Amino acid sequence: MAVRKDDENLKTRGGDKTAGNGGKPPGSYSAKDIQVLEGLEAVRRRPGMYIGTTDIRGLHHLVREVLDNSIDEAMNGTCDRIDVWIHKSKDITVADNGRGIPVDKQQQTGKSALEVVHTILHAGGKFGGAGYKVSGGLHGVGVSVVNALSTQLIVEVHRDGKVWTQTYERGKPASPVKTVAKPQLPPPPSIEWKEPRLTGTVTRFTPDPEVFPIIEWDIAVIEQWLRETAYLNKGLFLTLRDERSDTEANYYFDGGIMSFVRHLNRAHEALHAKPVYVEKTYENDTVVEVALQYNDSFVEKVYTFANNINTIDGGAHLTGFRTALTRTINAYARKNGQLKDADPNLTSDDVREGLTAVISVKIKEPQFEGQTKTRLGNAEVAGQVAAAVNDALGQYLEENPPDARRVVEKCLTAFRAREAARKARDLVLRKGALDGFSLPGKLADCQERDPEKSELIIVEGVSAGGNAKSGRDRRFQAILPLRGKILNVEKARADKMLANEEIKALIVALGTGIGDYFDAKKLRYGKTILLADADVDGAHIRTLLLTLLYRHFRPLVEEGRIYIGQPPLYRLQLGKEVRWAYSDNQRDKAIRELKTLAKAKRDKRAEKVEAEEEKPSKGRGRAARPAVDGQTAPDGESASTDEGVDDGKGGREPAISRYKGLAEMNAEQLWDTTLNPLTRTLKRVTLEDAEQADFAFDELMGTEVEGRKKWIMANASKAELDI
Repeated sequence: MAVRKDDENLKTRGGDKTAGNGGKPPGSYSAKDIQVLEGLEAVRRRPGMYIGTTDIRGLHHLVREVLDNSIDEAMNGTCDRIDVWIHKSKDITVADNGRGIPVDKQQQTGKSALEVVHTILHAGGKFGGAGYKVSGGLHGVGVSVVNALSTQLIVEVHRDGKVWTQTYERGKPASPVKTVAKPQLPPPPSIEWKEPRLTGTVTRFTPDPEVFPIIEWDIAVIEQWLRETAYLNKGLFLTLRDERSDTEANYYFDGGIMSFVRHLNRAHEALHAKPVYVEKTYENDTVVEVALQYNDSFVEKVYTFANNINTIDGGAHLTGFRTALTRTINAYARKNGQLKDADPNLTSDDVREGLTAVISVKIKEPQFEGQTKTRLGNAEVAGQVAAAVNDALGQYLEENPPDARRVVEKCLTAFRAREAARKARDLVLRKGALDGFSLPGKLADCQERDPEKSELIIVEGVSAGGNAKSGRDRRFQAILPLRGKILNVEKARADKMLANEEIKALIVALGTGIGDYFDAKKLRYGKTILLADADVDGAHIRTLLLTLLYRHFRPLVEEGRIYIGQPPLYRLQLGKEVRWAYSDNQRDKAIRELKTLAKAKRDKRAEKVEAEEEKPSKGRGRAARPAVDGQTAPDGESASTDEGVDDGKGGREPAISRYKGLAEMNAEQLWDTTLNPLTRTLKRVTLEDAEQADFAFDELMGTEVEGRKKWIMANASKAELDI
């Protein structure tokens, strides 16, 4: 999870209806208005269509597109090492030891294939030809889009004993395809203990600042991709070199997705030491690979991949896996008497509690639902995955009775807890129905009934909640004060969680329900804002609330509906001027600003007094004297009303108040600093890396003390303590 600043000060500017139309009236529309964008011009004009956004995420997508071409070579067994460089100049270089992009003439265009794949959309070797049995790139737009959005791209191909190169500038060739005696870029990498490959492709690109307003590489994002790729392709060696910090990281896993599952479970105690693993190849060249392991947590972590693409919305392979898992465990439990004849079957939810699994399929002709490739649509894959998992898991349970007994017992415990949670949940819903679906008494609701125009502000503490209720705009802002710290849901089952009064109030206020009853259409507020004190306790309360929202209201996090309010840390006043600061840096800046402003006012007063003294006194009375303590200055400002203290140099320092709690501000101050959409600062909570977010909540909020202790010791120097 991550937080992003949400700029609410952006306003849509209305303008002349003929703007952008050459001054013509709006009714004028002819063939002259139809434009044809040639080559890669469409990419530069509308980059969001190809990379999603032009922010940091879109910037990093460029690396992924180039990297995916090299990974496709690895999936076809023609590449075993990929190196990535982040240069000080902010250029990126990706090198592989694959076959190298073809450089001979492409028949349809008459140009070199190297130039074609870099300058023409939907051109590549992955449209069913013999070049690739399996690939992640299906549309042929990847590297050409990177080329279009780079000020410069250089590619070198090592092939047939020669080095071929071509340079591009903003998508257009700046030189012909030619051979060179001495390469400009690093050579294709090789693995020390293997025979070196003499072929490969090396690409270096410079992102275009005209497209990307911020060009800053986040090494953690690229590291995560490389680590994930190494897990999914056992035997593939990947290296990341960051010249900015002079660091190097290598990724290589002989265990493949078995190592991935162990990595995901490192913060928990596994119920069986060795993950269940199966790899099976079918007649249509589909390869199914699954690894699974149960742990002592209550959370399911299942990651699915198709041709190395993370299908976060699942699809046919996930459906087949869940079907086989439920069927196999039920069959084993009945066969061994852990489920009696009169007992109902375990449900899919029961057998997935505490499960960590990775499902990877490689398909010749994958059918993804949508351009984003987040869901696999190949129906035949469901049966193939189900058959593979059914055989492997059934055999493992038969051969390992102690492990099987622990797994089934955990599923039965989950079943009993689910029934208790259902009864508690029904009780909450039934109570709401009997009360006419009344909202919690502590909730101060808003007048607006359109969820997209309203917001729920969850405030720490009853007294702060009272101030917030007085200071809010009741038209669209609802206030829900919480008393103390809520339950840590990472350590509690659903039945215990639903017994907590503060959590019940929050569930009813949001209106969506949880678990099987979750319905996003019933959401009552488009924004949920967490507002806690700017101290350690406030940070802990925010973390507890985020844990609850991530585990039980995750769609709200994924849709970007959760925000963190930023209360100010300091109030500074000098004279009539007041400034609010949200950090120490802002405080120091405000001090300088206020002192500069005060000095300018003093100088202005002095100049005015001096000018008055120089005028003839006839008919005017005596000239005005400089204002002294207790007297009024010429411009009507009292010289003695400045808030602040003497700085010992004839000037004054601003009076600074440090705020640790929301309750220290009155209703008006709370509105000005934290509630007013025009002046407040919000941070949007986003989910960019589900695996990393899962691990963070597991390690920091879970039951494993040792992992949390190690994390605290490793990160203690980063803490900002207010002592």
